[in-house]
Amino acid sequence: MRLRLTATGRATPDVAWERYARPALWPTWSPQIVSVDYPAARLVAGTSGTVHGWFGLRLSFTVDEVDVAARTWAWTVRAPLGITLRLHHGVSARPAPSRSGGTGAGAPGSRTELESDGFAPVVLAYAPLAQIALQRLVTP
Repeated sequence: MRLRLTATGRATPDVAWERYARPALWPTWSPQIVSVDYPAARLVAGTSGTVHGWFGLRLSFTVDEVDVAARTWAWTVRAPLGITLRLHHGVSARPAPSRSGGTGAGAPGSRTELESDGFAPVVLAYAPLAQIALQRLVTP
């Protein structure tokens, strides 16, 4: 199952991206993450780590791709029972309302998007926590 979530907020795209790019910061905006073991200060494609969640849950992951210029990245998370999730994240500038009611560029704030692909019950169970985390990511 594939599911797309989005959130917008007043954090600048650079701030929101930095929160993604530095795994040590993930617990500051993602309430389901207690800590992260990761070998680098910033996301690097091909590297692996472990996310520590509530109740001792440990999820291993591999960063599949990182595009700093586009502010996108993807990773594969391995959950218990052989379940894997592929997650693709992106950050962009939030369009502002124009005088004509449309949208314009250059407004303060950002938009983040998450596309989750995996076993439907896991994707659906994760969605509410992911939505909270995304909103916190784009909040100053």
